[in-house]
Amino acid sequence: MERLAIGLVTLLIVAIVVFSATALLPGDVAEVLLGQAATPEAVAGLRTAMHLDDPAPIRFIYWLLGLLRGDLGQSYVNNLPIAELIGSRLPNTLKLAGITAAIAVPLSLFLGITAAVARGKAYDRVVSIMTVGVISVPEFMTATLAVLVFSVWLGWLPALSHLSNVDSFGGLLRAYAMPVITLTFVISAQMIRMTRASVIETLDSPYIEMARLKGASPTRVILRHALPNALGPIVNAIALSLSYLLGGVIIVETIFNYPGIARLMVDAVATRDLPLIQSCAMIFCVGYLLLVTLADIVALMANPKLRA
Repeated sequence: MERLAIGLVTLLIVAIVVFSATALLPGDVAEVLLGQAATPEAVAGLRTAMHLDDPAPIRFIYWLLGLLRGDLGQSYVNNLPIAELIGSRLPNTLKLAGITAAIAVPLSLFLGITAAVARGKAYDRVVSIMTVGVISVPEFMTATLAVLVFSVWLGWLPALSHLSNVDSFGGLLRAYAMPVITLTFVISAQMIRMTRASVIETLDSPYIEMARLKGASPTRVILRHALPNALGPIVNAIALSLSYLLGGVIIVETIFNYPGIARLMVDAVATRDLPLIQSCAMIFCVGYLLLVTLADIVALMANPKLRA
């Protein structure tokens, strides 16, 4: 109950921050919608119709009550229900996140565990150098390099992800390849480092030495004794990395023209579609909190000492 209460309070604070941040965006929404040729009377009438002249606390309360009812409101620009717009884009973002997670998580666990077992050897140094290098490169640079290598120089993959033109399984793989490669590089490095550090710390524990003295095989020591006790920090690192996929894919979706919810929010910012921006931001925040809460629960289940 305490964690649930903390989560609800956090969501309320996030809602206040999101609403306040969108209200501070430069430009007049009514002027953006009507264009530069609009008369002051038309702009004033549109502002009144959209309740933009109401005090900010009143508008926030109405917006928050709508969220609690499941009513995300109406898009200013598209004049469509926001739930309909998000419903058409959210599955694409979830697919991209799911495919990336299915590749990045096993790869990161394998590289992190094997690097910890080979601590101090050439393999460990190579993995460590690679992860530090990847962490040092921002995602837009990774995406740009991927386009240069795989699209421009090699010509293997398309530079843009047009899902509407996909008509075969091979076409589907080609459409998802570039965003997935970029996101896998971006999120794997931190998971590899956290996995390696957690497993090394566990391998130095006295009970691991006792298991070795009893004749347990290296595989059993890792899988049966070390990994379950190192699972807490690893799960937290995975959850934080996956939460990035829900909200941090904005650059990736924009560069590759991927039709996801992050791209939808970027377009909404350009057109000052405030309700749509607020709804997308809240979805990202809710997804982040759910993943972090799930990580805490898994860590408690994996480590009996944390339940004491």
